[in-house]
Amino acid sequence: MAQEDYRKALRLGQKEFRSSVLKGTYPYLQALDEILEHTAVEYTEPLGVVNIPLASIVGTKTAGRKTAFAGNFMPLLDEDTEFAQKWNALCDAHLSVGIRDPIKAYEYMNKFYVEEGNKRVSVMKYYEAMSIPGSVTRIVPRRSEDKENKIYYEFLDFYDLTGVNYLWFSQLGRFRAMDQAVNSRPGQPWSKEDRRDFQTAYYNFEDAFHRCGGARLPITVGDALLKFVGVYPYETIRDKTGREMAAELEKMWSEIEALTQDEAVELSLEPTTQAPPLISRILPLEQSRLNVAFLYEKSADTSAWTYAHEFGRGHVDEVLAGRVFTKGYDNIRVGENDDEVIERAIADGNDVLFTTTPKLMECSLRAAIRHPEVKILNCSLNMDHPSVRTYYGRIYEAKFLVGAIAGALADNNRVGYIANYPIYGMVAGINAFALGARMANPRAKVHLMWTGEKGVDALSELEKRGVELISSQDAGLPRGDKHYGLYRLDGEEPVPLAMPFWHWGEFYERILRGIMDGRWKLEGNEAGRAVNYWWGMASGMIDVLQSRSLPRGTKRLAAILHKGLCSGTIVPFEGELYAQGGVMIQAEDKQMEPEEILRMDWLAENVEGHIPAFDDLIEEAKPLVRLQGIYKEAQV
Repeated sequence: MAQEDYRKALRLGQKEFRSSVLKGTYPYLQALDEILEHTAVEYTEPLGVVNIPLASIVGTKTAGRKTAFAGNFMPLLDEDTEFAQKWNALCDAHLSVGIRDPIKAYEYMNKFYVEEGNKRVSVMKYYEAMSIPGSVTRIVPRRSEDKENKIYYEFLDFYDLTGVNYLWFSQLGRFRAMDQAVNSRPGQPWSKEDRRDFQTAYYNFEDAFHRCGGARLPITVGDALLKFVGVYPYETIRDKTGREMAAELEKMWSEIEALTQDEAVELSLEPTTQAPPLISRILPLEQSRLNVAFLYEKSADTSAWTYAHEFGRGHVDEVLAGRVFTKGYDNIRVGENDDEVIERAIADGNDVLFTTTPKLMECSLRAAIRHPEVKILNCSLNMDHPSVRTYYGRIYEAKFLVGAIAGALADNNRVGYIANYPIYGMVAGINAFALGARMANPRAKVHLMWTGEKGVDALSELEKRGVELISSQDAGLPRGDKHYGLYRLDGEEPVPLAMPFWHWGEFYERILRGIMDGRWKLEGNEAGRAVNYWWGMASGMIDVLQSRSLPRGTKRLAAILHKGLCSGTIVPFEGELYAQGGVMIQAEDKQMEPEEILRMDWLAENVEGHIPAFDDLIEEAKPLVRLQGIYKEAQV
């Protein structure tokens, strides 16, 4: 019996060897000593006896035995050798009493290299065991800027909390994200029960992942699991079998495929100019009637943001009367009744859902996976979910124009800018405003404050600095606080001068017309990529409203800039750009790519202020910043 097993294992080894040779890859096991010849080691650490995932055992400690095995640890030596006899004896031992003696191994970069027990590993891999006990010594490389090195140091922090050594990610920030998704006390050590439950869930998910063909994708099981628990909360899937998980995973496979894309977000910068499909011009429209739901976190009575979207809904009711029928759902409690409300909107017969805040993305995603027949769009930026299209405006174009107006009117060269949270697009708006101000007034300085920063009274601080011109939130309520847009502090009431205007109705109308005439299907055809509408002033989605009291010359300047921004002859982030401290960001002959603008995390040289650290934000800001924050490598 054992001899026949050896023949099968030998054939597997020979097959792996030939495959490696044909691919031009190394056909034997890796030797750790050879790797370490070119590695600076920070320290070594004994871990004691631990369960080693067999999938993570990739080589030997020394070069002595590496040619006895193919890269998959299957044997390469003939069956009449002493090596084969010992291998057969280990097979018999495994089948009768089990292999109990721990191997001796070294861990480097969360891969394991065997010093004693290579044949035991080979036998256990042949029988497709999941793990083997081993006495392990960890070898930690010196810190570097290498991405894999940074991921490994994140793993070390995660290991200290969890003792988990079978999980790996291909991107930075995901170990911390997994702890937040799984641990009821993020950042605190896991209990024995936590570790046991997670191990069961992980291996059940691994089974599901392979059932769905995940082995063909260039991602780790951990990458896919993190995405999975982002859709189905961990506590709801923890006890599911691999087969049950596979059924859920299959429904969201496009979300998993998005993980394989270097650029998973497809930015749509202007409304499509493609003609509708010919068939839709000959036959009746694809959908002659649409029921459309608008979902809001707050109400139009209490939120300027909701008021603006409701204004857009009113535009749709007017221009598409008789063809589009809308309904609003407001005061949704995120994390409490959001799934319930979105399911109710679908049950009410709505074909299209607009969820108007990034905070509703998670429930939007779950609903989109459950109801692929419903079109769901979420108002957010840079979200990599193919199941949900996202939309926002290039508000930085309007900020550039408003900044120019502010610069022209700044008699003391000081302009205030009050931002809320450091999320995608926010810093681009700050910098565009600063560049516009400097264009109109080379001596203009922009004093930046954040309402989302702990212990900061933004307006009071600007007044102390003698700042009279201030740009604040884009809009307000008709009967609410007047401190919005660009205004001048003059007595008790602010004097309005200009404000960016979100014409949401223009966007909603274009999208709904596109759904009805078939143009919707022309976008987002590339598998695994998410569509993000990010339209600018030329689309009519963004504009600037100006006070009649502006000086004639300032109005003329604004008109010239408006025309240039809409035609593309004026581009805010074109040419030489400098950050604070005189650091060159871009050379004279360059133009910044949209993705760079979207993720911008530096401040222009004429901005006086800073971007607050995550820990310095008020608690109310943190959930949104976790979703949409500009902080690199998701270290939040």
